Amino acid sequence: MAIRVIIEFQAKPGTRAELAGRLESIMERLGPNIPGFRGSVLHEALDSPDVLVEIADWDSADAQAAAVEQAVDSGVYAPVFELVAAPPRAVRVRQLDDRV
Repeated sequence: MAIRVIIEFQAKPGTRAELAGRLESIMERLGPNIPGFRGSVLHEALDSPDVLVEIADWDSADAQAAAVEQAVDSGVYAPVFELVAAPPRAVRVRQLDDRV
């Protein structure tokens, strides 16, 4: 069942552009090869100069969880974690009409 993941990144002050570049680079390099990943779009928060929001589409919650676990274990997000002021906050959602 398809899901959407909304992730909020709180950049350290003055590093939002650099954080955006690192996130975009990771997705360009790895995104097409991640099983179950359908794509994502990065947004800037209009009311906060330090917040980025990624909205990603996945085939399933299991595919997303497996990909995150593998990415964290491999260290691929280490350059991102250097630029965030707090751990990213993620919310996984699906459309109501997709319920089984």
